[in-house]
Amino acid sequence: MMRTKGFLIAAMIYWVSFATYSIAQPPSTTVDERAEFIRANYNKSEVRIRMRDGVELFTSIYEPNDADPSRQYPILLSRTPYSVGPYGLSQYKTRLGPSPEFEKNRYVFVFQDVRGRYMSGGHFINMRPHVENKSSNDQFDESSDTYDTIEWLVKNVARSNGRVGQWGISYPGFYTSAGAIDSHPALKAVSPQAPIADWFFDDFHRNGAFVLPMGFNFFYSFGRSRPDPTTEGGPSFQFPSRDGYQFFLDLGPLSNVDRKYFNEEIGFWNDLESHPNYDAFWQDRNLLPHLKNINAAVLTVGGWYDTEDLYGPLKTYEAIEKQNPSAKNYLVMGPWSHGQWAGDDGRKLGQADFGFPTSTWFNQNVLLPFFETYLRESREPKNLATGSSAKTGELVVEKSKFQPAEATVFETGANRWQQFDQWPPKRATKKAWFLGEKGKLSTQAPVSTDGFDSFVSDPNKPVPYTMEITTGWAKDYVTEDQRFASWRPDVLVYRSDVLKEPMTLAGPVQANLWVSTSESDADWVVKIIDEEPGQLADSSRGRAPAREPKTTGRHELVRASVIRGRFRESLSDPKPFVPGQPTLVKLELNDILHTFQPGHRLMIHVQSSWFPFIDRNPQKYVPNIFEAVESDFVRATHNLFRDKQHSSLIELPVLAR
Repeated sequence: MMRTKGFLIAAMIYWVSFATYSIAQPPSTTVDERAEFIRANYNKSEVRIRMRDGVELFTSIYEPNDADPSRQYPILLSRTPYSVGPYGLSQYKTRLGPSPEFEKNRYVFVFQDVRGRYMSGGHFINMRPHVENKSSNDQFDESSDTYDTIEWLVKNVARSNGRVGQWGISYPGFYTSAGAIDSHPALKAVSPQAPIADWFFDDFHRNGAFVLPMGFNFFYSFGRSRPDPTTEGGPSFQFPSRDGYQFFLDLGPLSNVDRKYFNEEIGFWNDLESHPNYDAFWQDRNLLPHLKNINAAVLTVGGWYDTEDLYGPLKTYEAIEKQNPSAKNYLVMGPWSHGQWAGDDGRKLGQADFGFPTSTWFNQNVLLPFFETYLRESREPKNLATGSSAKTGELVVEKSKFQPAEATVFETGANRWQQFDQWPPKRATKKAWFLGEKGKLSTQAPVSTDGFDSFVSDPNKPVPYTMEITTGWAKDYVTEDQRFASWRPDVLVYRSDVLKEPMTLAGPVQANLWVSTSESDADWVVKIIDEEPGQLADSSRGRAPAREPKTTGRHELVRASVIRGRFRESLSDPKPFVPGQPTLVKLELNDILHTFQPGHRLMIHVQSSWFPFIDRNPQKYVPNIFEAVESDFVRATHNLFRDKQHSSLIELPVLAR
């Protein structure tokens, strides 16, 4: 659907890991100042809200305590599996809204432990399946729990103006999306941010390939049962060293996880082991088909460099757009890692420098005006700065005319915000780049009747996904210099000629690989890389002068993805490769908006391991990789074909200028 363009204000500063929030404050607002303001201006209460089936959910409410009892305020709700703590009437949160401006503008802030977590009653189910057409009080889900919560709030919170907004990042983003389904009439605006949409694609899998450190670290703590209400979370795993690559290599097959560490005590890990394919268990946890009957305005937010949940926001926006044609549905994609827009000013990520505080700009020009517009009866934001430049994060349009663009998207490589009336933009056209002889990347299709490139993939020496020494996910690998991988013999590298004109890519990327293997299974990883120019100023001495930046000539990762080859035809019905037989593997990479500047090169990597981000493929076909044993892990020779009949290519969405 087409919408008027426009931009616009707030400052949200949370660093979000998948399971916890910690705060990085702007220079003008320290943690202590914000906490003091909250304690001085808000009263806290704790209630248990009864759901339709009788289960009670623990809820913390912070109401403005100004002297005028007739003043009313909108409610801003956040539902979470990660605790609404601190618990106790005298124990206050040190931040309530997405930014200090929310607290200064006065909202009723509501936080709720979801069913079965921390202090709430009931039984917790990960990504609780949605129930269509509920016919009795015994049928409930996260949508109905949200509805029942809002129903209670608008009837019982005296200072409420009858309008409710909801927001959340990551798992709370899923609860925000679910809460918008069959929207309560009082729910006027929702912002699912980095929302989980389908756990076979978000967080724990990439096209069937298992995300090892996320699954191991997260469920060791989060996956433990909670038989009774508690204010305490589960313990974190204590690694013997910071070297996650070596730890997970020494772990051996995934079948060792329970034997060595989990002891069959982690319920969802057992589910992972039992459901390696996209069967009914996972299909039931796909929220996307259920995103219907949404009557609230929606602002979906994601980060181009979000290694946990990039699929989620893009597909959430797309599903709402298709299934709710009259909805006010907006998308924001910034140059951020997971939740970075809520954690720092967004000027940098790893070695990438975006030139100005992109998070500040978004929060001050989009997020706060969005909620203010839909939740205030006057439809005019309160307490907002006006009339300065976007580079400082201040308002650039009149408050009363606020409306976000349909898609507000950051263009990496050019370091600027772009606005589109739809996403992906209509002006993007598909253009094929062929993987050619001697590592040549070209728009010319091959004419030879034979040709292929080979490499040996050894599960005992998998290609690392980062040079950072960490037991979790490397924070900055998403923009990391890929020269460490370019130099490896088990990584195929293809480079274009030096670009003479800028080339902007906007939308999803399709890789079509014609491959074969000497064994019966393989993963396929494709990376899109921006190779920057980099000649030594004094090559006769064999070293760069001191004034030359260390990043000169770097191979900056722009987008990457992986597919477990057994799922090349069906995620539900895997099949082995026939050894030596050329086979087409198609891989769609998540959307991109990036400009390759003149003087740069487009580079493509193709490899078969990406460790320990992705678990090792044994390369000998085993129906369930979670049951593989050490002897199943074998070396294999993989071929990538580049002849006329088997043209391996990358299809790029080039934006017309």
